[in-house]
Amino acid sequence: MRKAIITGIRQGGVVDVSTPQAKENWVVVKVHTTPMCTEYKSFLAGTPSQQLGHEAAGEVVEVAQPGRWKVGDRVVVMPQNPCGVCPLCLAGEYIHCQDVADFASIHGSREGSATMAQYLLKQAHQLIPIPNGMSYDHASMACCGLGPTFGSLERVGAGTLDTVLITGLGPVGLGGVINASFRGARVIGVESNPWRAERARALGAEAVVDPTAEDALAQILALTHNGRGVDHAIDCSGVAAAHRLCIDGTRRKGTVSFVGESGRNSTDLFISDDMIRKGLTLHGSWHYNLALTPKILQVIAANTDKIDRLISHRFPLEEVQSAWETQVSGECAKILLKPWG
Repeated sequence: MRKAIITGIRQGGVVDVSTPQAKENWVVVKVHTTPMCTEYKSFLAGTPSQQLGHEAAGEVVEVAQPGRWKVGDRVVVMPQNPCGVCPLCLAGEYIHCQDVADFASIHGSREGSATMAQYLLKQAHQLIPIPNGMSYDHASMACCGLGPTFGSLERVGAGTLDTVLITGLGPVGLGGVINASFRGARVIGVESNPWRAERARALGAEAVVDPTAEDALAQILALTHNGRGVDHAIDCSGVAAAHRLCIDGTRRKGTVSFVGESGRNSTDLFISDDMIRKGLTLHGSWHYNLALTPKILQVIAANTDKIDRLISHRFPLEEVQSAWETQVSGECAKILLKPWG
């Protein structure tokens, strides 16, 4: 089979590797759609990578034992390789599993773990069915396209009486605009990239503030009820300045969700002013509870036009170099790889 790799700074390509085989509860999925995500960071840094991708949609083509899936089933592939039996997994919070499977030990190598490939191996409990009539491309947005912000908004119960601030309008933040506007909330975006700011407006953002403006916080507050701040804020950028903008732009007793990865970078947090006196609730949102899968699929089905706008580009797997170059340009939303052309 063919799969994508990174060989150096801004250098990627496609190579031939062995096709994985089903084993125990691990099934083989023929990948029809691979959404691109954070792998571009390795592309920019030149970190050699042989196993790329963590989200996909495709077709079950091989099973090793009777179970919930049969050959021909259309599925979305959830990220990670959680154990499936710990309390977190059983509660649907698999993304936080601390006992993830050792893929290489089980299968003899890591081949088959990548989603930026023509085939992959995944545990049966990490697949969800694609509804009849829904395309692979649209269904794949149930991963990182809509997933992290969907989980955040579900957790805080955002609705029609709320104003939601979203900082960082890359693919994940743009997915947040779809999620929040579908719930009837007013959406204020924060983004300096003109292309993405315009795409956010097309997806339902009422206003987009440039974070480089000296009065960015004042602009946000002026858009809220009595200037008191938004009800909920979601950071999708991972930037410390955006974290503070979310905290400072949220009303008392509001909520702030951190979705964007920030590595080991620190963010100033003032316990007295931010937490005690302001009464904010701060939390991280990596993904969503697996029990909410029917709901996120309903969001996708009800927003087909917006999902088409969220997906800005499609590339054959063989053109992954061009796909990464487009991704790092910033003039894109969610980019899909098509492993079979």
